[in-house]
Amino acid sequence: MNQYVDTYCERLAPGLWGEPLNALSNLAFLLAAAVLWFRYRPEDRSMRALVALLALIGLGSLSFHTAATELTRVFDVLFIALFVFFYVVCFGHWFWGLPWPRAWLFAPALALLGVLLIPVSLLIPAGSGSYLAAGVALVGLAVALRFFGPDGTRHHWRAFGIAAVVFAVSLTLRTVDLSACTGWPTGTHYLWHLLNAVVLYLVAREAMIRVSPPR
Repeated sequence: MNQYVDTYCERLAPGLWGEPLNALSNLAFLLAAAVLWFRYRPEDRSMRALVALLALIGLGSLSFHTAATELTRVFDVLFIALFVFFYVVCFGHWFWGLPWPRAWLFAPALALLGVLLIPVSLLIPAGSGSYLAAGVALVGLAVALRFFGPDGTRHHWRAFGIAAVVFAVSLTLRTVDLSACTGWPTGTHYLWHLLNAVVLYLVAREAMIRVSPPR
């Protein structure tokens, strides 16, 4: 698990600062979590959990882009997965009005979507296909709110739509990191971090507004 991993353009050799931009750009996740916490001061446990997971995404990714081992790679993807799956559950409860036991069914539904998209995901280079289900789900949430959302929730579709567009750009930047390396020595992966932090902030903020408006 301590085997060295080198999968990004910016990293040229082992070492904690082998990917300075990729590492420091994770501060965007911590900043997003801090803004959500201090602006909305969530009292609901599910919203607090979302903020905590957002911060853990930044810390997990930071550990991977500094230590760059198989173990820290696990931390890099684990907290992202936990955030995405927990968020769709929160969406089912707070936006669709489902009781928590039924809202939890959104998690296996997302997993099933991921399985169905595997043939397409495998065609996307740089491992970016693993995030395809999250992007499709984000579009689906926006469309569902716009046309079928319960009363008082439909206006939220715009934020999800914007988040989906930003996510598409960020995933593209993640995908072209290595291919752009010859002309852009730092690569583009750090831009994936920055824009992805914006995406997660937008969707988490929308949930916060739904549950506990800013004070």
